[in-house]
Amino acid sequence: FKGYKSPVLVSSVDGVGTKLKVAQMMGKHDTVGQDLVNHCVNDILVCGARQLYFMDYFACGRLNLATAKDLIDGFVAACKENACSLIGGETAEMPGFYAEDEYDLAGTIVGVVEKKKIIDGAKVRKGDVLIGLASTGLHTNGYSLARSVLLPKFTLDRQVDELGATLGESLLAVHRSYLKIVSRLLKKYNLHGLSHITGGGIVGNTLRVLPKGLALKIDWSAWERPAIFKLIQSVGEVPEEDMRRTFNLGVGLIVIVSRKKADEVLRFLKKKGEKAMVMGEVIFAQVYC
Repeated sequence: FKGYKSPVLVSSVDGVGTKLKVAQMMGKHDTVGQDLVNHCVNDILVCGARQLYFMDYFACGRLNLATAKDLIDGFVAACKENACSLIGGETAEMPGFYAEDEYDLAGTIVGVVEKKKIIDGAKVRKGDVLIGLASTGLHTNGYSLARSVLLPKFTLDRQVDELGATLGESLLAVHRSYLKIVSRLLKKYNLHGLSHITGGGIVGNTLRVLPKGLALKIDWSAWERPAIFKLIQSVGEVPEEDMRRTFNLGVGLIVIVSRKKADEVLRFLKKKGEKAMVMGEVIFAQVYC
């Protein structure tokens, strides 16, 4: 750990969820490999950690070498993008547990952060501003609801005009990595908190980084939701509360900064080509007697 005075190891384990069902139905397997690496990178990035190495777990009913190669190609592509070593993994063939053409994925990532630079939300204060960074779609959450709503009415190869792509292409859009842009922010600004928007939505994930006594005030009209979310809600008549709890709604990561730095950070992000927006603030939690 050259350059670290007090290094702290940070790790995360996660999966791709039922997005795998879409990949298996389409016979396209490289993108979910990228999803898994990027998801894990983001999970430790919000602590301020830099990724060191990644390992995968691949379980299937029957090993298909072409499928396995596509998955590994996805791991490799994302590890290169994130400057992360792919040091190995485990492959398990489990007939009778999975159908022959079924598989599951999980990944483990390990990273490091200087102890005094850990981002844990302790600096978050009332009045801090929430800046959202755009997602590339559903990322890796909400696919059980999305599939139950969309697949009875659309085929995956159907071109959907409002999406500008087939339904399958939209659903398999790769979960983006925020490493490059957040690394630049960390070098330039004192970030009070970071939130990776996964299962539980914007509120559920961001509340985790707030100190006791604080709450969120979200302006849900501050950004335009991507078409895939509008399609899910309209076709499935999904209540707004369920949409907010299940999906990222177009915001994949939230940066929490002081109010006096918010405009500067926003300008910096837009200069770097980011689709970013002020989407709320930190407030005192209401106490009911």
